[in-house]
Amino acid sequence: MKKLEALELDLFYGEVQALKKIRFSLDQGEIAALIGPSGCGKTTFIRTLNRMNDLIPSCRIAGSVFLDGENIYGAMDVTELRSRVGMVFQKPNPFSMNIFDNVVYGPRMRGTRDRRKLADLAEASLVKAALWNEVKDRLKKPAMSLSGGQQQRLCIARTIAMEPEIILMDEPTSALDPIATGKIEELMGELKKDYSIIIVTHAMHQAARVSDKTAFFLLGELIEYGDTKKLFTNPGDQRTEDYISGRFG
Repeated sequence: MKKLEALELDLFYGEVQALKKIRFSLDQGEIAALIGPSGCGKTTFIRTLNRMNDLIPSCRIAGSVFLDGENIYGAMDVTELRSRVGMVFQKPNPFSMNIFDNVVYGPRMRGTRDRRKLADLAEASLVKAALWNEVKDRLKKPAMSLSGGQQQRLCIARTIAMEPEIILMDEPTSALDPIATGKIEELMGELKKDYSIIIVTHAMHQAARVSDKTAFFLLGELIEYGDTKKLFTNPGDQRTEDYISGRFG
C-alpha cells in the first residue's frame, strides 16, 4: 500500500479548473519534488493533501486522496489529518512567542500539559530539525530573534513536534540565503529516515539534489512523475525536456 495516493484528482476555483486528473503516489521514506512554472498547480496540489483548500469558499474537489488507504475527503477528521500531514511554508512563520513555546504549541493545543513531556518533545524536535545546539541555551528568547534560516528550521521543529507522517514543504528555502538553504537541504536528507516529504521548488538543481522522485506540473496537469535521475537525464515527455532545458518557464 502506498503511504499517500491521489487518484483522478480535479480541483476547481469556481468555474476555473486548477488541477486536472492528477495521479500521484508516495511511499514511506521518500522525498518527492514538484517542479514547474509559476501558477501550474504545485502549491494548489499540496494544499489538497491536508485539506487547506477547504478554507476557500469557491473551491470544489473531485477524485480521491488516500492516506494509508483511507480517503482523506471521506470521514477522516480534518484536525487529525493536519496532525498527520504537516506543512512548512515558503516564508518562515514563527509565532510571536519564545522558541520553546513555538515548538510545543501544537501538542499543547492537543491537550499535553506535562512539563517534562513537553520539554522532552521540544528537545527531540529541535534535535531532529538540526537546531538544538544553536538554541538550547536560549529557549525562552523570542523566536523572532533567530535568523531566517533558523526560523525556518524552528518551523520544521514545530511541525515535527506534532509527530506527523508526511511533511509538505512549499518552497521552504526560497526566502533563505545559500548557506541556510544548504542546511535545510541537508536536514531533509536526515528527515526522510522518519518521514515522507513532498517539496515544491522552483530550483531544479534543488529537486535533483534532494528528491527520490520528481513531478513536473504544467497548466494544472501532472505531465510526468518518476525517478528524479531519469526525469532529469531522460524525460519521457517533450514538455518536460523543454522545461528542464530552459526553453520555457
